[in-house]
Amino acid sequence: MGVDAVTDSLRHPETKSLQQIAASLAGYDPQALPVAQAQAFIARLMPQVQAVEMLPIRSALGRVLARDIVSAIDVPAADNSAMDGYALRSADLSPAADTVLSIVGTGFAGRPFEGTVAAGQCLRIMTGAVMPAGLDTVVPQEFVKVDGERVTVPMGAVRAGDNRRLAGEDLARGAVALAAGRIVRPADLGLLASLGRAEVAVFRRLRVAFFSTGNELRSVGEPLDAGCVYDSNRYTLWGMLQRLGVEVLDLGVVRDDPAALKAVFAQAAASADAVITSGGVSVGEADHTKQVMAQLGDVLFWRIAMRPGRPMAIGRIKAGGSSSGGSSSDGSSEHAAILFGLPGNPVAVMVTFYAFVRDALLAMSGATPQPLPMLRAASTAAIRKKPGRTEYQRGSVSRAADGSWQVTLAGSQGSGVLRSMSEANGLVVLAHAAGDVAAGELVDVLPFDGLV
Repeated sequence: MGVDAVTDSLRHPETKSLQQIAASLAGYDPQALPVAQAQAFIARLMPQVQAVEMLPIRSALGRVLARDIVSAIDVPAADNSAMDGYALRSADLSPAADTVLSIVGTGFAGRPFEGTVAAGQCLRIMTGAVMPAGLDTVVPQEFVKVDGERVTVPMGAVRAGDNRRLAGEDLARGAVALAAGRIVRPADLGLLASLGRAEVAVFRRLRVAFFSTGNELRSVGEPLDAGCVYDSNRYTLWGMLQRLGVEVLDLGVVRDDPAALKAVFAQAAASADAVITSGGVSVGEADHTKQVMAQLGDVLFWRIAMRPGRPMAIGRIKAGGSSSGGSSSDGSSEHAAILFGLPGNPVAVMVTFYAFVRDALLAMSGATPQPLPMLRAASTAAIRKKPGRTEYQRGSVSRAADGSWQVTLAGSQGSGVLRSMSEANGLVVLAHAAGDVAAGELVDVLPFDGLV
């Protein structure tokens, strides 16, 4: 997709500068920004994809619906049987004795019984078969006794309306089956097929460019010089982005050189909706990355009250620079990309991605926000925690002897120790105002299953 297509399909909800947005936040402090306030700020900033494409339903898995799916039919189309058995009138059932009825025929799914069923009669019926007029109850075949053309229904075996699916019970004609903004799941494909839908309208995929910065980083396959390390962040970022179903553009490792940084930032801003960097935003690091970010756009640099992952940059950047809102300073509509500048430590990259970037990218994709599910588990040991910051500790969740959930911290909690992130199966989330945790105390855990 070219730049024009990207530009034409983004809607920016907030045209104020980032400093203007920040000024409207009570108690805004970029040097000690609470996680919740940073999340609220980012939510206000996010533009949304507007371009729509039609896809066959099998190709729509994981995509975001651009329009409501309205049912054009009743599902099911008629009252039908929920199981194999005998369809009857509940009025024929005796409240004080067994009921004996005459069998007049059989109804099959896809081949309705075409005769009539009078009082005192019943119909042998299969699951999914249409219920003939006047019949409102199905007694399962295993509940009855059959003798030739007569069936005995034991007293109290069924109540009126049992085992009958009503027309439109699943979906009524004109009802919204799936709302715009929904990420299509496997069950939704079946639902769409049940409505006879061959195609659906979805938003185009969000395009996300990412790269790492730092003179010490080497890509896999390169020789590892003295004092250098292999770049792991691009691989974890790639994996996390794949889970979101976005298009990814890996721009590699960029050295801490102003010209090289400006070139790759400009390339990313021109070709993507969002740009994610790792490294170069911490206090004490070379200032080239931060300087180039500021030259190309409207960027704020934060120290967030969290552990790990304190340094972060957020902003809008353009290939030509001078980004403020949705238009450049000369009034043109040059495409502005959202910038997420993440810290360089591997665990901090993952934590800040899930704390701030994941939901933002989903919102940009047009998806309706869905909070990540939290599990409550008992900590197997005491955890030290300072009030005034949100902490994300790696942990392993398991079942205790009594069947309840418990969590044990996994290895070293240093922000550069990626191994403990790999060994864990969740993040223990300790709230901003919380203090020390006692052994046995319940804590919030963000499970990795289906996420990381």
